[in-house]
Amino acid sequence: MKQELFVGIDVSKARLDCCAWPVQKHFAAPNEVEGIEQLVAELVSLKPVLVVLEATGGLETAFATVACAAGLSVAIVNPRQVRDFAKAVGLLAKTDALDAAVIARFAAMVKPIPRPLRGEETAALASMVARRRQLVLMRAQEKNRLGSANGRQREDIKEHIGWLDERIDRLDIDLTATLRQSEAWRVKEDLLKSVPGIGPVASATFLSQMPELGTLNRAEIAALGGVAPFNRDSGKHRGRRMIWGGRAEVRSVLYMATLAAIRYNVTIRAFHAQLIARGKLPKVAIVACMRKLLTILNVMLKNNQPWNPKVA
Repeated sequence: MKQELFVGIDVSKARLDCCAWPVQKHFAAPNEVEGIEQLVAELVSLKPVLVVLEATGGLETAFATVACAAGLSVAIVNPRQVRDFAKAVGLLAKTDALDAAVIARFAAMVKPIPRPLRGEETAALASMVARRRQLVLMRAQEKNRLGSANGRQREDIKEHIGWLDERIDRLDIDLTATLRQSEAWRVKEDLLKSVPGIGPVASATFLSQMPELGTLNRAEIAALGGVAPFNRDSGKHRGRRMIWGGRAEVRSVLYMATLAAIRYNVTIRAFHAQLIARGKLPKVAIVACMRKLLTILNVMLKNNQPWNPKVA
């Protein structure tokens, strides 16, 4: 029986350090076009089960794109997961080659699920959503300054707030236009916006920041959205369950969408009322509603079905 190979790659701006596990074969290549192509060709010949990289702020994107196009199974993981794994197995020494070996062992033992890479459309959409978030934050800061301003300064702040309002409105139009350019995007957007409480900003954020929506099970999507409860127990002590991790931008938008859904979505409103009647704390009830709403969206996209309160 042929031995399964798992590859870990430590990514830096200049180099790609690789290790194939369990044969512990080490090799490296420059993180540039020719080096990436040579490395991908080498990996294709090895036929690994899985290639794992850490998310490094975009340095991994060029290699991952070429590797996926070549048919390799690629997973990009949170660096903290790999560091925690290294501590757990006592691998504390650190060099680029050793980091690659740690990632390869992590790949073999944990077997993270390969995620679809965001394409050019999704990346462009993500940057627009991020820019809108920046403008909204600037507007809030200017409104806070307005209270203590006077005279000419006050007029200047009002003028800036008006400009920010205009830019945000234009971005909203651009977001909708970008989503409508693709049939796939349009179908997904319409499915999401059919849910009471989900507006254009929420649907754009989910589509750009969580492309896995509709491909994972309910536990995985809850963890990805940062609304999965984690135990905090030690010995006989039983701590309060807490949500942790996930994608902060998604969780923030999901929170606002849930507040709207509690008011206008009959399913979420009834679920929230049941939780409060059972004595749940208001914040606990809201988080539970966030998790339920995200689960509903995940099932809708998975089955390609619009909102139906009778089956939610």
